[in-house]
Parts: sequence; structure tokens; C-alpha cells
Amino acid sequence: MSALNTLTIAEARDLLRRGDVTSVALTEACLTAIEGAGRLNAFVHHTPDLALRRAKAADVRLQSGDAPSMCGIPVGIKDLFCTEGVPSQAASRILDGFRPPYESTVSAQLRDTGAVMLGKLNMDEFAMGSSNETSVYGNVINPWKVDARDLTPGGSSGGSAAAVAADLCLAATGTDTGGSIRQPAAFTGTVGIKPTYGRCSRWGIVAFASSLDQAGPMTRTVRDAAIMLQAMCGHDPKDSTSADLPVPDFEALLTGDIRGTKIGIPREYRMEGMPAEIEALWASGAEMLRDAGAEIIDITLPHTKYALPAYYVIAPAEASSNLARYDGVRYGHRARLSAGDGITQMYEKTRAEGFGHEVQRRVMIGTYVLSAGFYDAYYNRARKVRTLIKRDFEEAFAQGIDCILTPATPSAAFGLGEMADADPVQMYLNDVFTVTVNLAGLPGIALPAGLDSQGLPLGLQLIGRPWEEAALLNTAQVLETAAGFVSKPAKWW
Repeated sequence: MSALNTLTIAEARDLLRRGDVTSVALTEACLTAIEGAGRLNAFVHHTPDLALRRAKAADVRLQSGDAPSMCGIPVGIKDLFCTEGVPSQAASRILDGFRPPYESTVSAQLRDTGAVMLGKLNMDEFAMGSSNETSVYGNVINPWKVDARDLTPGGSSGGSAAAVAADLCLAATGTDTGGSIRQPAAFTGTVGIKPTYGRCSRWGIVAFASSLDQAGPMTRTVRDAAIMLQAMCGHDPKDSTSADLPVPDFEALLTGDIRGTKIGIPREYRMEGMPAEIEALWASGAEMLRDAGAEIIDITLPHTKYALPAYYVIAPAEASSNLARYDGVRYGHRARLSAGDGITQMYEKTRAEGFGHEVQRRVMIGTYVLSAGFYDAYYNRARKVRTLIKRDFEEAFAQGIDCILTPATPSAAFGLGEMADADPVQMYLNDVFTVTVNLAGLPGIALPAGLDSQGLPLGLQLIGRPWEEAALLNTAQVLETAAGFVSKPAKWW
């Protein structure tokens, strides 16, 4: 048998149900792996005692013979999810010491199915970043390595992606506002799905941009993503944007048959300067789907070129509003005041000390585009562009397109520090293939499909129709099988 911490969810579930392994043994294997992987800086709050208690409870439940698929499965939880009694900082100093008295809906659903929380995972501060270099805990290191360079695992869910890729947990939660599940998945050779906006509750997840944020699973395989996503979904009356729709059995709908499916290839995603390796992988992916019986159709999404600037108006505007609540009064960090300082000085000093530079930058941009005289010129115009982008997808789906195939990222993982101090726009360009999905509220999945010339993973993205995650996952599994990606990072940490 493989080391227990390297099992997929599906493999572990079957072993647990047969009684060939216990949740305690699985959990202990993961805790040992976490202890030996401090160099990666993926886990930032460890909860071994809680994990073992939940594992023991899961074993009792498994013995009863009536346990959900996630029962006994050790997972990591991104630090953006509030977890009762466990530090939940969104990787920010301004939430230093915050231990929520409540549990986010998504993490509560996983807990209630018997999943075992191993601890909290590192991320970009308030989910703002594409390289996991804005965290108050310091950056995460990608378990994939080239020469002596430390590489980014992507962001903002970099800790989640690194932990799954390095076999520290069997799966992890992530959140995706503009690609923060899919880009790290592509950089680490893992699978990440952002479901349709409203499919997973946002309640108890620290807000970045409320009309864009969506939780999703990060796993080793598409089947695992289907299993975990089902446990995370469902209507939540505490979230006004949560959809009151039935949740399909995503795993049962993995038929492996996509004959007759129409796959769109958007010409606008052929960016100038795109690396030849990305272009070749994209063409190869289309050929794999054609060989499986799908019809490949060229499509146009004409407003794609406006997506990135629209996103970087809308997301900071919503962040500016959401982050106004962090004032040092009720919880979290409060600055030390000087004699004569009033409440205004307390707010200013607390926010200056508590927020990192990237968060400050986005709050200032957001405040600017919402200010009198600029609201119509920037924010309202961006909202109109968003509507046009959504309409592009609707027209493609109306023509019979079932899924859209694109690259997941414009490159493989880059070195830590290579972009952090450069023009921030260069960092923002990492989201060029992913932000349209959030702006349109669609489901999207990234999965590994090959290696570049340096031996680093490259990912492809599939975009699905709204609420049709089952069809999206089925197509992704066919592509996964055809690509046959089995590479793992060599352990060096």
C-alpha cells in the first residue's frame, strides 16, 4: 500500500469503508508529513489534537456503516474560512488573535460529513495576490523545484495547492475570486474547481469581493474534486446569494462519455507572446477531447480583452467596501496610540499597521473608483463591461457549446520574488485566463495536462455552463485520463 498521506480521497474512502485503514492512521500520516514540511510554510495554524479527536469520531461513524464519502478524510482549510475557536486571520496582521465563535458554512458541512481538519493553510493576505507573497506568515514555497530556485505555488490559495501537491493532506479548501483556485492548481500539478457563483455558501468566509468570491475544493484528481465539491455545496439561508438548487451526485455522473459534446476554443485567448509550450498544450488538449468523441468548435468571446481591467476595478471597489469593517475596535489588531490621538488616528494607524502593501494598494484603488467624479468613469463602466463578458458566454452556450477549453495560466510557476517588486500589473496578468469566469459567475476547473521544458506542471482550464458542474467534471475527467498526468514533485523539503 502507498503511504497513507499520498492516497486520493476515493482510495482512502474505499479503504476506510472496508476497514482496511482507520481515519486516525490517515490523520497521523498527514500530521507527520506536515511536521516534516515546515520549509514549505503551507500550514500556518496546526490543530493536531482537534484533528485526532475528529478522526476518532469518524472511525466510530465508519463502523456504523453509514458514513458519507468525506468521512474520515484529512483536509486542510484555507485561512480565509472562519473556524470556531481556531485562529482565522486571512493571512493578515489586522486579524491577529481572532478566533471566531462560529464556523463557516462550507467548513461546517465538511466537518458534519466527518472530514478531519488538520489545520489552517497559508494564503495571500485577504486573498489578494497571485503568488502567495503577501501573507503575514511569509510566502509558501511550491513543492515543485527547478535548480535551486524557490518557486511560487500561485495565489491566493497557494498554501492549499502546495499542501495537496506535497501530500500533506488528501485535499484542501480554496477560494476563487479571479483565479485563486485554478491558477495555484495549474502551478502545482493539482486539480481545482471554482463552482458556479452561489453553488457554495460564502457565509463565514472572510470577504474580498462579494460578487466574485466562491469556495471550491483543491484535490489530486477530478474524481476527488467531485466527491469533495458535493460535500461543500448546498443552499444556505444565511447567504443571500446562495442558490436554492439541488446538489447532484457529481461522482455518480462521471460517466467518461463525452461523445457529441461541443467544446469551444475561444480565439481571443490566443494572446500575443503566449509561450509555444502553452499553445502546444492547448492544441493537444483539444485533440484529446476530439479523440474522445467531442466536436471542437472555434468560438469568439469578443469582450475578453476588457476582462482584466474590468476585474481590477470591480474587485478593489468591493474590497474597499468589505475591508472598511477592520477598524481595531471590535477584534483583531489595534495600533498603540500616542497622547492626544483620537478615534480617527486610531483607525488610520491600525489600518496602516494591519494591512500589507498589496491590500492597501487595492483598497486605495477601490476607494478611488468609487469616489464622486470617478464612479461613472470607472466602476459603472466596468460593471457594463462585465455584463458584456457574461453575454459573450451566454451566446456561445446558446449556440450549443457545452464546455470551453483554454489554458489555465500564461506560464508555468515563476520564481518567488521575480514579480513581487516589479510593476504590479505584471503580477495581475497571471489572471488573464481566469478572471472572465468569475465576472460571468461560471464554473471553471483547472487540471494538470503536461510538463514544460523545465519539468514544471502546466494546466488546462475547462469552463462550463452555469450550474452544470457535473458535465464540466465529466469532461475534465476524460481530459485527465487522456493526458495521463502522474508526475509528482521530488521531495526536497
